[in-house]
Amino acid sequence: MELRRILMGLYLLAFPAMMWGQTPVVPGTAGKEHSGHHKETPVNFGFKGGFTSSLFLVSQFSVNGMPIDEVQNNYKIGYFGSLFMRINFDRHFLQPEISYNINRCNITFEKPLPEDASSGALPEEASITSSIHSIDIPVIYGYNFIKEGPYSLAVFGGPKVRYIWDRKSDIDFENFDQMNIRERLRPLNLSFTVGVSVTISRVFFDFRYDMGLHNISKSVTYDMPADNNAANENTKNEIRFHRRDNVLSFSFGVFF
Repeated sequence: MELRRILMGLYLLAFPAMMWGQTPVVPGTAGKEHSGHHKETPVNFGFKGGFTSSLFLVSQFSVNGMPIDEVQNNYKIGYFGSLFMRINFDRHFLQPEISYNINRCNITFEKPLPEDASSGALPEEASITSSIHSIDIPVIYGYNFIKEGPYSLAVFGGPKVRYIWDRKSDIDFENFDQMNIRERLRPLNLSFTVGVSVTISRVFFDFRYDMGLHNISKSVTYDMPADNNAANENTKNEIRFHRRDNVLSFSFGVFF
């Protein structure tokens, strides 16, 4: 009886140590299941943060009635932070998120020369610099190609609803003929997200590309210079600007 008690005590002491030494598993990975017992679908929460680089795909862009066919995208670094929930189904997962984003970009182009310009005149350069604040809500579906022990490699994609905070956003038009130029952005926008993620235990790295599905520019208003004598019905909309916002991002996150 005494020997039995001693063996039982040694077992109780060794059990926590054995559990501590177990290899951590990727969120959603099924552990060893006892026969006759079904493991419930795990749900994980987490947070992440990272950096963005925006690309504006510009179309139907004209200044002073002249179309602008070529623009130069000058990338600027933005950043974001988000919270998410991941629902795991074996190798599949569904992940709704909510994030606050600040995306920055600058585009430059050569202003078209007026009709009465001299033969040796060179075009001037103008630019549009944007710092857009938004709240994004993507819902992505993912599949783990690799899911072994603490490691996984997944691809994912899904729709994203984006609310642009116009009052916080800042858009500057530089070296235009018009004055007090103001661009209004559409508050609600749709995008589609694709990406890949690598997970090591409770830490993951995420690369994604968001493709804007429609024009985010609602209207552009401005004041004409006092010496402009061409203000008539045909020149009310001298600036036309349509753009879609595509964003490349990298993030680092942790599961709770």
